[in-house]
Amino acid sequence: MSKPAPGKPSPQSPARGMQRNLANYGDAGFSVFLRKAFIKALGYTDDALSRPIIGIVDTASGYNACHRNLPDLIEAASRGVMLAGGIPVPFPVISIQESFANPTSMYLRNLMAMDAEEMIRAQPMDAVILLGGCDKTVPALLMGAASANVPAIMLVTGPMLAGSWRGEKLGACTDCRRFWARYRAGEMSDSEISEVNAELAPTIGTCGVMGTASTMALTVEAMGMMLPGGAAVPAVHAERRRLAEQTGARAVAMAAENLTPDKIMTPAAFRNALRVLLAVGGSTNALIHLTAMAGRLGIGIDLEGFDKLGRETPVLVDLKPTGQHYMEDLHRAGGLTPILRELGPLIDRTCLTVTGQTLGENIDAAPPSWPQDVIRSLAAPVYANGAMVVLRGNLAPDGAIIKQAAATQSLLRHEGRAVVFDGLPDLAARLDSPDLDVTADDILVLRNAGPKGAPGMPEAGYIPIPRKLALQGVKDMVRISDARMSGTAYGTIVLHIAPESAAGGPLALVQTGDRIRLDTTGRRIDLLVDDAELTRRRAALPPLPTGDGRRGYEKLYFDSVTQADSGCDFDFAVPEIREWVG
Repeated sequence: MSKPAPGKPSPQSPARGMQRNLANYGDAGFSVFLRKAFIKALGYTDDALSRPIIGIVDTASGYNACHRNLPDLIEAASRGVMLAGGIPVPFPVISIQESFANPTSMYLRNLMAMDAEEMIRAQPMDAVILLGGCDKTVPALLMGAASANVPAIMLVTGPMLAGSWRGEKLGACTDCRRFWARYRAGEMSDSEISEVNAELAPTIGTCGVMGTASTMALTVEAMGMMLPGGAAVPAVHAERRRLAEQTGARAVAMAAENLTPDKIMTPAAFRNALRVLLAVGGSTNALIHLTAMAGRLGIGIDLEGFDKLGRETPVLVDLKPTGQHYMEDLHRAGGLTPILRELGPLIDRTCLTVTGQTLGENIDAAPPSWPQDVIRSLAAPVYANGAMVVLRGNLAPDGAIIKQAAATQSLLRHEGRAVVFDGLPDLAARLDSPDLDVTADDILVLRNAGPKGAPGMPEAGYIPIPRKLALQGVKDMVRISDARMSGTAYGTIVLHIAPESAAGGPLALVQTGDRIRLDTTGRRIDLLVDDAELTRRRAALPPLPTGDGRRGYEKLYFDSVTQADSGCDFDFAVPEIREWVG
């Protein structure tokens, strides 16, 4: 039997290593020959190039302090790959930092997902290590990896440590909002807010509270796409580097096992992730991201099913913004494992993970839990009624979300007069005007801030308390919008109203002076205006925004982005939904 030509894969075996994803020259042997010629310019030997290739996604950026430790993590992960007999090849994709992305990081999440997917597809790698941390980078990388379906393992950069101001422990970014609200209310001087600003992010890493970055890290570990213990280790700890080395070694084994994302990211695994999202009092953003990640695999997230999970799953983790502690405290308490142990039968232990073992086997193999005050028991939770609630009603036919665990409980059932802002420019122009007609009992309404309306569905749902009310000591009021809210934020805030106003949703019909009723217990958000009047208003609406006249990514975005209940992904990137989680 003749042997295949040098550099050409056997027809009986799949392409591996340098033979994967060949550039098309019409001659596969020449493609490998040319590829090896050029990569040898970097100093590789034939022995090195014969080994499994592990791609390492590099999302470092001078704009991204959350990812400042990536050079160290790439070095450690590369060491793990080589110790396990592979060859590491780092490669860049775009990086997104929450506070440095205009108009919003969410606008660019799908671009990053496309970048990751196509670079994984285009280049030779038997497995890939996904390095990210800041809010949108983790879901973007996993969306891309799920679509490419090459063996993949996630490694996050880790949370920052907390700072201190005049003896008070604080950290980004719940305390950013808390102190800024105090400054707006005239309770702090310019020099004091400047002092606080210098302490909010005292080290590199992601926000040290239960914001989106921390939530995504914990849910991804619960899903099985990260090594056990990988979510909570601080960015500056040596253990974070050891995790990177172990991740590199495991990536080589995953390549040999062909352990692809579709075998791990199953409906049951997403259900576990949603359980953990609720149990940690996590970010509302995570629901959109998990929906987008699941969608890439033909899995749908049913909002009613998610609401049912919320009724069964109390908040167990005492972390800001729902509680008092920080991520470094959760790490000292044992990270995710004691949370999973406390959830007990609410977690599906049979799900496969990147370790090659089940989630239950990983839990059993972890060190025993120890006494601590960060993670509560099911019998004595931080919040018993579920972190989040899905709302329906004539204002949100396709759903809306409220994080009731971070709300003022007396406002969860409230009827008030609408004070409407037509978009972010209108909000900026009028919110702090002394002439604004508003009282603490009113409901602030922000529209044209959804996926298409803003664009990019910014974290503008945390509408600041109007200055005239803040100066009177008002700390919270009901606010509703088609925007998102930072996972680090708090308040009685209805978010993700779908369809958004810019897609013709009922939010576009609200006028200042209308009555709105929020009934969190009844899962309702309703505009108290009769149908005939709403029909008249709809006939008078201006044309909806489209991609016409736009170019490049902006046009692609406007033509293709879906609504919040579908994950705000691009419609062409999502296969037909075959299974539902709920």
